[in-house]
Amino acid sequence: MLKVSKLTDYGIGLMASLARREGDNLVAARELSADSGLPLPTVSKLLKVLTSSELLVSTRGASGGYALARRPDQITLVDMIEAVEGPLALTECSGNAACVCELETTCGLKANWSWINQQLLNTLRGITLQNMAGSVARDLRTLTNENTIQNSTKKAVS
Repeated sequence: MLKVSKLTDYGIGLMASLARREGDNLVAARELSADSGLPLPTVSKLLKVLTSSELLVSTRGASGGYALARRPDQITLVDMIEAVEGPLALTECSGNAACVCELETTCGLKANWSWINQQLLNTLRGITLQNMAGSVARDLRTLTNENTIQNSTKKAVS
């Protein structure tokens, strides 16, 4: 089964929460914990990981906190997943790491898995934190409806 870990899901949720706070410069870990309902130690761990991956910036002190390191439309879903989980690969041999599969020399699927992995990465790179902070499903429905209306109008005019 393909799925992101709970920790990754929580991390993306924290990033989305920061993205929705357009006017706030710095947000304290305690505030993010209270808003998300996640325990402070979990939030602190994730903020540290996301900061070390250069997705967040942090400032120490009484008025310190966390903020996005880049605009939400410049942070991809792959960036966030890989920050928490490491490089994304469907199989051991489809990622960039050295493959240590004992069947590598006789398996004819490596190229296929690599291609599939690349398609998945391309799709996830097309989804940004801005999308995740809003509603990807709503955005896709709106886009689909607009395309349907445009196509219907074109047919009616023709």
